[in-house]
Amino acid sequence: MDASTLKPAASAAADMEMSPLVYYAGFAVFLVIAIVAQLLMLRWRNWLPGAEGKSLIGGVRSAVYTFMSNIP
Repeated sequence: MDASTLKPAASAAADMEMSPLVYYAGFAVFLVIAIVAQLLMLRWRNWLPGAEGKSLIGGVRSAVYTFMSNIP
């Protein structure tokens, strides 16, 4: 295998720094969706994966974890 195809160690550190940013951005987006849908009295828990039967924050948190587990 060629050395240029291997992932450098600096890239792994950058991935670790990006993970919280992706989590917080996803949390904010899903929270806005949930709040707007809640105010409009819509059944938003069916829209977000993993959010069924939980509180607002718990459902959003579950949806973000599901979303992040699907990121390669």
